[in-house]
Amino acid sequence: MTTVRRTFLKNTAAAFVAAALPAINFAQGGPAADAAARRFAPRPGDWHTFDVTTRVDILLPQGATRVWLPIPCIDSDYQRSLESSFFSNGKTQRMADGRSGAQMLYAEFAASEVNPFVELTSRVQTQSRAVDWSARQSAREDADTLQHWTQPTALIPTDGIVNKTALEATRGAHTDVEKVRKIYDWIVANTYREPKVRGCGEGDIKTMLETGNLGGKCADLNALFVGLSRAVGVPARDLYGVRLAPSSFGYKALGANPAGLQRAQHCRSEVFLKGHGWVAMDPADVAKVMREETPQWIKSTRGGVVAPVNRALFGGWEGNWMAYNSAADVVLPHSSGDKLGFFMYPAAENAGGRLDPYSPDDFRYQITAKEVQA
Repeated sequence: MTTVRRTFLKNTAAAFVAAALPAINFAQGGPAADAAARRFAPRPGDWHTFDVTTRVDILLPQGATRVWLPIPCIDSDYQRSLESSFFSNGKTQRMADGRSGAQMLYAEFAASEVNPFVELTSRVQTQSRAVDWSARQSAREDADTLQHWTQPTALIPTDGIVNKTALEATRGAHTDVEKVRKIYDWIVANTYREPKVRGCGEGDIKTMLETGNLGGKCADLNALFVGLSRAVGVPARDLYGVRLAPSSFGYKALGANPAGLQRAQHCRSEVFLKGHGWVAMDPADVAKVMREETPQWIKSTRGGVVAPVNRALFGGWEGNWMAYNSAADVVLPHSSGDKLGFFMYPAAENAGGRLDPYSPDDFRYQITAKEVQA
């Protein structure tokens, strides 16, 4: 029996036993009612406008330097990507990866430039999401588009162990909604937030499943959710972005300090469901609340601070977050390096190679957000 299969059965059995026990607040050591006041119920409503600024300073240039900054390009019922402006002491150009559709600012600096810098400001409007499961709507999407979002990528294959795991997780499900519900619950039950993972993780779901190491961060856990969904024929995609503001519901794990967002990147996901359209999903943030919201690692989704998050993030999310793109296998124009699995962090190269995007202090970039009156 594979490690993944053993883990799945173990967690399923544990969930069955837990269902027969009274709700316990594992973080507090007392009844779940102690934390019942912590509600989390995002709903569509007012739009919020943010100016999001990314500033890159190359402190120790080595030869010619190239920089790529993601530009938000999502326009939907939860985000409006408006104008972007930029300035630099290098040559700049707005560009796109023709295959993935990722929008970016490209800046190039001659070897003679001793203090290369580039600054990009993008204005976006965001609002929260929440699907009404009791209502069906005429949700249409181009057939080719839906087919595209069932295809494998370099980091998200849909065959082999991914397909096998998806079939196990969705056993007994008949509709797409039932399949997605089972996959979401499988992710929450079988994966976990691993704070030691650098950045948002790599999103290599095949390696995760083959090794049985199901700890990671948002780009790992939500990529696994997307891969399992695609493997059973449900269109799904990751959305790569950054948190912009604190959570209005008081969850420190689900918000960010707008004065410094260079470690606030966050990947979310969504699936297309007939009668509902594109629906928000974020099982990775459930794992984050379980691991980081309280001093102790919460091991149950029942009661306390986790239950409302687990419930709301199946079909919704809070609008204190901005998406850059949903691109995968991104080719950076004029780059001498490998393609990117996803494009959520600033990227830069010089004569010494590609700089480390997960080390903003060494790379020296800063991201800030300011809410403005539109």
